[in-house]
Amino acid sequence: MVVQVVFVHGIRTSATMWRAQETFLTERGNPFTTVDLPGHGRRMTEEFTLERALGTIDEAVRRAAEMGPVLLVGHSMGGLLTAEYAGREHPPPIAGLIAASCTAIPRRNALATYRLFIRAFDSLPDRGDWLAARVLQLTLPEATRADVSAGGYAYDAQHAALESLEALDIEAALPRIRVPTWFINGQFDQLRINERRFMALKPDAELIVVPRTSHLVTVMRPRVFNALLAVALTTLEAQPAQGG
Repeated sequence: MVVQVVFVHGIRTSATMWRAQETFLTERGNPFTTVDLPGHGRRMTEEFTLERALGTIDEAVRRAAEMGPVLLVGHSMGGLLTAEYAGREHPPPIAGLIAASCTAIPRRNALATYRLFIRAFDSLPDRGDWLAARVLQLTLPEATRADVSAGGYAYDAQHAALESLEALDIEAALPRIRVPTWFINGQFDQLRINERRFMALKPDAELIVVPRTSHLVTVMRPRVFNALLAVALTTLEAQPAQGG
């Protein structure tokens, strides 16, 4: 059966960040779903809660699983959420997991630092939009530059989202994941801090570090990320069909 792909974006951005992957999967022939988490993208007016975020992922996965095996892909906060979801005590119906740019245990001190960073941005004119646009202009290829912000920035959901991450128990979830797993990081990603811990907890996972790449690996080097996506899809396609 054809592998279905469900994408979960990171904090502040939206489903539009996966446009390069949408194009790739359309050409490859794999159906896909790109969700907007509560408080983000098309759901900007909704309140972000951990329960609603995980419910959004579960709904998308179960709908896709009716059509075939599911590869779940998350980036940054989305990567942490998908890892938590994949490691539930009662395993969800997924065949594989890609958790990108998220190998950091969401501990209180680190999250507090990130909150200070957000408050600093919020204090700038237009909440730092001009600075963010400048950074993207300097670091991302023109083909994907607009994808990060096309769905709008979820400024008002950031604090609730960060607070919810404290409730995740990633260290308990990782050993419970029973499907092929890939951790994909950029070489200069600040969230590589607990990379070794992730691999110790999930030793059968594949760790791939993309050279000359920052946290935004999916849009900074989309061809490389798509090639890794193809590796995961090919791996799942080679597995024997369940049942029958």
